[in-house]
Amino acid sequence: MATPPTKAPLLLRKTGSDRPSAIVLVPVLPTRRTGTDVSVRTDTSQNSVHSPEERATEARGLAEAIDLDVRKTLIVPVATPRPATLFGSGKVEELRELIAESEITLAVIDHAISPVQQRNLERAWNIKVLDRTGLILEIFGARARTREGRLQVELAHLSYQKGRLVRAWTHLERQRGGGGGGASFLGGPGEAQIELDRRMLQTRIDAIRRELNQVVKTRALHRKGRRKVPYPIVAIVGYTNAGKSTLFNRITGASVLAKDQVFATLDPTMREVRLASGRQIILSDTVGFISDLPTSLVAAFRATLEEVIEADLILHVRDISHAESELQRQDVERVLADLDIDLTPTDRPILEVWNKIDLLPSDVRGVTEATAQRQENRPALVSAQTGEGIEDLLAAIDTRLGADDTYLTLVVPAREGKLLSWLHDNSEILERTVDDNGETTLRLRIAAEKRGRLLAQLQHLRLRVQ
Repeated sequence: MATPPTKAPLLLRKTGSDRPSAIVLVPVLPTRRTGTDVSVRTDTSQNSVHSPEERATEARGLAEAIDLDVRKTLIVPVATPRPATLFGSGKVEELRELIAESEITLAVIDHAISPVQQRNLERAWNIKVLDRTGLILEIFGARARTREGRLQVELAHLSYQKGRLVRAWTHLERQRGGGGGGASFLGGPGEAQIELDRRMLQTRIDAIRRELNQVVKTRALHRKGRRKVPYPIVAIVGYTNAGKSTLFNRITGASVLAKDQVFATLDPTMREVRLASGRQIILSDTVGFISDLPTSLVAAFRATLEEVIEADLILHVRDISHAESELQRQDVERVLADLDIDLTPTDRPILEVWNKIDLLPSDVRGVTEATAQRQENRPALVSAQTGEGIEDLLAAIDTRLGADDTYLTLVVPAREGKLLSWLHDNSEILERTVDDNGETTLRLRIAAEKRGRLLAQLQHLRLRVQ
């Protein structure tokens, strides 16, 4: 008896050095008129707000992210979505001929398709078919490195697989059993096998959820420990390939993988950073978001994104050179809303970082800078690649976190060199003068979380704030 996998395997195994050959299909569904004469897409995916050309570029990038040999990328208008195959019979036949001619072994459909549609298309084309959710799961499965990341991917993969078990048992009969009068409520062997496999999958899903609950508890303990220090948390979020990891590396000097590739980074990374005021922060790099991100993945990665939920400041990194940067912003905010993160400025401190300004033509850059100046919550304009604007960004972070900072004037005797050293390490020295007796007068700014430690030292040394 066959059994379902207990792990979330990659479906796209490569043999030897061969890369699976693929065709990427981008269905474009029609709009319709409602009673109020408003155009509404029959395509319910979030991805439908993007242009077909942008969807095609992104879908191809997703496919290439797991080393597929993409031989064709087609935008396919769908006048009437078919329940059995999504595409019309003529288009299915046309694509079958193209697939055979191009020796393609995998079709990627940039759209959610039902198990029945997937099965029928695989039969018609005699190749493997993946929808958008399945492809993203493949990428995440290939990229997860930590134990937590693998658990999250496995949970999402098994939840996705559970609803498609019917495809695995089409070779078994679906006949009613015999019995009195020929009537029976017992299903055939295929139905019995499906139920058995569903129970097995659910058992594994429940086990993973218990493990992830333990991960959440562990992260909560880590956050509690950091609050005792305490260091503010600054979380980087953004659309995939917006330059988050490059920015993280630029600020921290770390060597997190940063490639011109979707989902280059999956597992979260955290580093300590010291700002000009002496304030120490924890900078967290998180997984990139994408349009039409599967709901199961949003839920699965909630444990990872707890750092965003708990963050004192969120840096929303945007690729400002991208033609659909505004739509990408909406996609990110939509996913964060699914995590119950409110991005309204009054409820959630957020600083937009407009990245890749070095890629803007000079005339467009001038307009972009003028637009930024007019924003009520002014974004930071940077190039993570060249380092332009990074100092201004760090100053903006310091200002956002420093609303409760204290400005003090101190006179430090010459004998208190240890206190002077501590002040230089833990505060921002605004003015400094030394008199003939060696006494140092300092005008400084100190973070609220360190003010208590300074006052305790001054009390112990019997020094006063002027």
